[in-house]
Amino acid sequence: MNTPIPHAACRLNDLPLANSFASLPPAHYTALMPTPLPAPYLVCASTSAAALIGLDFSDINSAACIETFTGNRIPDGSGPVSAVYSGHQFGAWAGQLGDGRAILLGDVPAPAITPSGRLELQLKGAGLTPYSRMGDGRAVLRSSIREFLCSEAMAALGIPTTRALCVTGSDQIILREQRETAAVATRMAQSFVRFGSFEHWFYNEKHDELKTLADYVIAQFYPQFKTVENPYKALLSEVTLRTAQMIAHWQAVGFMHGVMNTDNMSILGLTLDYGPFGFMEAFNATQICNHTDQQGRYSYARQPQIGEWNCYALGQALLPLIDDVDETQDALRIYKPAYAEKFAELMRAKLGLQTQQPDDGKLFDALFAVLQGSHTDFTLFFRRLGELRIGHAGSREALRDLFIDRAAFDHWTLQYEGRLQLENSNDDARKLAMHAVNPKYVLRNYLAQIAIEKAQNKDFSEVAKLLQVLEKPFDEQAENEKYAALPPDWANDLEVSCSS
Repeated sequence: MNTPIPHAACRLNDLPLANSFASLPPAHYTALMPTPLPAPYLVCASTSAAALIGLDFSDINSAACIETFTGNRIPDGSGPVSAVYSGHQFGAWAGQLGDGRAILLGDVPAPAITPSGRLELQLKGAGLTPYSRMGDGRAVLRSSIREFLCSEAMAALGIPTTRALCVTGSDQIILREQRETAAVATRMAQSFVRFGSFEHWFYNEKHDELKTLADYVIAQFYPQFKTVENPYKALLSEVTLRTAQMIAHWQAVGFMHGVMNTDNMSILGLTLDYGPFGFMEAFNATQICNHTDQQGRYSYARQPQIGEWNCYALGQALLPLIDDVDETQDALRIYKPAYAEKFAELMRAKLGLQTQQPDDGKLFDALFAVLQGSHTDFTLFFRRLGELRIGHAGSREALRDLFIDRAAFDHWTLQYEGRLQLENSNDDARKLAMHAVNPKYVLRNYLAQIAIEKAQNKDFSEVAKLLQVLEKPFDEQAENEKYAALPPDWANDLEVSCSS
């Protein structure tokens, strides 16, 4: 989803909007209209996301676009709906959930996307739905900006993700821990179907509806499985593979999702539902980025395990269609080797290694132990590691400055340099390769907070600037060096939770 195929840009009114999800039986959703917000305004927008659907970016600040992406105006062909689903939240069955504040406008052509070639447009924060439970159906400016920036940052990092087209705001007051203002994020994905979408029908013992949903997903997004012997087993196996690889990407870049409930897991293997997320700074394998997660279920170190747990929950839901326990378990067995293979591949790239060796895992484990011991900044370490030159002690100094236990770092570095010498690594070529996969810029919490505080005072310039930086995370950007700096002391007090 990162590189759109160039095609003629069109105006909003000319977007050929349809709604394939609404072709499902009505039990899968509720048709409803968004709740308008007063006097909406544009907060931010992504040119690269607009290009994916061929939307003329010059149109994005028009009154028609602002009204449409706030939910005040419904475009032709839309037929807005909110989907029903269920899920396991923090490991416990939560029963029926659903789009409590999200409304699907429909889908539009996106030539860069395969196999469906379409992207759904969904308004997050568009008002009450039948699934809002005790919520108000709204999103706040703070969380909407965070989701917008992180969606686009993850795409630029090459990590499977939903996209964010824009955020609109309103001065309407929303009550959370404090009074905040309302916002609506327009996000895009081939589909917003979740693991919990299938769990909903399984736990309600409605296998006909379960089959209808599975057949829809296969026809729309996995058509290659329609003719195989057991298409539902093939579906589970592919989703398990994609999930494992997605989480390997998370671990390699230090991303923490924060709320890996089954209702937040994409059937397409996309990073979905950005709430209390975070990028690792001072390395701590047990770090929890979600203040609500008091038990640490979704800590950085546990994400791979939880990803597998969620796939087993999906397997349970698909069991009536696969119709064989052994076949279901066989489909799920792909998770562990797929995760291990992808993570090792990504780690070799991050370390500039050109070959695969039997002791690579030991080298990786030793590195993470050293990072843990000194709580070294994750992003800065891997970026600076590309500057190391074999046998040149002076090139290590900027790296050593990141460590409290410098002796431990020196010991690991000797192992690492020995590994590089084993494959006759070239310093200059390795630096180029490593800088192409180790970002200099990630969405640190404090950077987002600065942008949010300015936006709350109607100054959206920092959101735009931060987006510009994050869209090129691997470039040096000498003029933006401050965005790569270690977080200030006050950032230690920042907390994010599920309250947004």
